[in-house]
Amino acid sequence: MSKGDIKLSGVPSMTVRKTVEELSNAYCAVINSGIGIRAVPSVMLWGPPGIGKSQLVRQLADSIEKNTGKAVNVTDVRLLLFNPIDLRGIPTANEDKTLAVWLKPQIFQMDASDDIVNILFLDEISAAPQSVQAAAYQITLDRVVGEHKLPENCIVIAAGNRVTDKSVAFKMPKALANRLLHIEIESSFAAWKKWAIQKGINPKVTGFLSFRQDYLIRNDGVVDDLAFATPRSWEMVSNLLNNVSDDVEKMYSLIAGLIGTGTAVEFRTWCKVYASLPSIEDIFDGKKASVPKGTDALYALVSSMTDYASKHRNELKRIANSVVYGNKLPPDFSMVLFKDYMEIEEDYKLKLMEMPEFSAWLQSKGRLLNGNV
Repeated sequence: MSKGDIKLSGVPSMTVRKTVEELSNAYCAVINSGIGIRAVPSVMLWGPPGIGKSQLVRQLADSIEKNTGKAVNVTDVRLLLFNPIDLRGIPTANEDKTLAVWLKPQIFQMDASDDIVNILFLDEISAAPQSVQAAAYQITLDRVVGEHKLPENCIVIAAGNRVTDKSVAFKMPKALANRLLHIEIESSFAAWKKWAIQKGINPKVTGFLSFRQDYLIRNDGVVDDLAFATPRSWEMVSNLLNNVSDDVEKMYSLIAGLIGTGTAVEFRTWCKVYASLPSIEDIFDGKKASVPKGTDALYALVSSMTDYASKHRNELKRIANSVVYGNKLPPDFSMVLFKDYMEIEEDYKLKLMEMPEFSAWLQSKGRLLNGNV
């Protein structure tokens, strides 16, 4: 959490990864026992823009699907773009034109069968017009709006920015707040990096942020910059580099439009270190390769090796060659490298531990992992 942030009083602060773990455990327990989803209160996620609240819900859906064997459908509603009628439905006359009835909104069209779990994600609830908030809160608390009711297999999660984030946000009434389960999402570089490795975030982004972890979020709520660094905007930078061009110089203007000019200048300057790195192909082919001496180059090398290893994870002989090379790095950097390797996929560390090359490193320097194996 950056220095300018003000913590919500009395609300637990957790990373995206920890929140997914805690909520998944709770929901899977009630689903697998047959108690019913309503045993867990509706959840309200608080946090600054771009910290990963939407990603959190997608990860939660994957975890529930994996641990219950049920298909999980996510309905993502951006309330800032909604009018009250979008939630309440359109009024029309009944068959004999004596009463008004409300056509069911699309968000209530959910599969209610036992082999399905639905997640209704009400995003930007604190920034929505107050007339929309009133309807959204009724869904969050009572799981109904007017005559429309959510199915029993539906999880309701809301999310919004804090009033201290200098985004559009209205303070939540205490009577309403007392009926929700609140979690403040905090920034954690370690948790973000694990996600980034598995997501395939561009190695230049992960390398730079490993070198300058404080640049993961650069929004103190004081300066009115429109473009600033957040986990979301760094993911968009990665998408540009992965899908348009890996040339940071060429993509500079677009990158600056995502993370701001100041951060983009530092990112562009730092990325020049890649020109001096040894061939990653040579390292994985077991050929002789030099070891950089500068800290910035070592961070770039570790990130590039992790990215290459992730893309060639089943070429175990070549992975073993890279482990031999990694053992030549300064101990702190070899530790970071192999720790990152273990995050390539779940249980990938078991494959690593079958390699004599990795076992040799563990015996000589594995203490640096502090019990992470």
